[in-house]
Amino acid sequence: MSDLDTHVGAVALRSPILTAAGTSGYGDELAAYGELRSLGAVVVKSLANFAWEGNAAPRVAASGAHMLNSVGLAGPGVSAWREHFLPDLELRGCAVVASIWGRTVNEFGEAAEAMRGANVVAVEVNASCPNLESRSSIFAHSALATAEVVRASKAADLPLWIKLSPNTPDLIAIAGAALDAGADALVLVNTVLGLGIDIERRQLSLGNGGGGVSGPGILPVALRCVYECRAAFPTTPIVGVGGVSSGEDAVAMIMAGANAVEVGTATFANPRAPWLVQQGLERWMQRHDVTRVSEIMGAVHG
Repeated sequence: MSDLDTHVGAVALRSPILTAAGTSGYGDELAAYGELRSLGAVVVKSLANFAWEGNAAPRVAASGAHMLNSVGLAGPGVSAWREHFLPDLELRGCAVVASIWGRTVNEFGEAAEAMRGANVVAVEVNASCPNLESRSSIFAHSALATAEVVRASKAADLPLWIKLSPNTPDLIAIAGAALDAGADALVLVNTVLGLGIDIERRQLSLGNGGGGVSGPGILPVALRCVYECRAAFPTTPIVGVGGVSSGEDAVAMIMAGANAVEVGTATFANPRAPWLVQQGLERWMQRHDVTRVSEIMGAVHG
């Protein structure tokens, strides 16, 4: 019998398989497809301290086996989420990770403060947002801005997982700045920047222009980021995300150095994907006589 228990820092999880922010809704939307409490945690869609309508439609476009999206972080806001969505997750008995975002450092602080006292195991800080205080450059592309966001988000008084972007050559420096500022774990990575063109309409595919590419093709990108950050920060908790659609993909993430793995875009194709990945991981462990996830964690680092 394989033991799937793992830890992301001080946060104990019954499984290393989590949902990914933006792919499983705000509450128990996936409960019809599997038992939520059997997963490591449900990571909800990113929330600001205010309701936000998001970007212009169309917001999502297919690109082969991949998805291009520019949803624009639409959401009801932290207070409405705590009142209307969190109770459903609490009734399911699952661990919950809340994701927060903001357009300014102060807005991150406000979202974190609004999350204080919520029944969640951690707060995932989505730093891949346009920074209105810096000509809309992305927070996660700057070590200084990322550190400021982490410090502001400490207002939640909960474990902080900082979600970073693969779209920068300075990932290690930015991750180091986040950790120095007080982040408890790294979440690697967000989507890869891309563009889609509707050749029949001779227009861009998304209403907001470009967007983020997700799906199986970004797995090697995410693996590289996890691997390099594990090498640079040997004891730092890491959550791997990006392109995971099978148990074998999860094994690769764990061997690269991830303590836990989020399943995202695969859920749109099959809402049972998180459970199928978890079952695939268990089967792989059984075939290879691996009894605990920790036995293979960071295995490729020697």
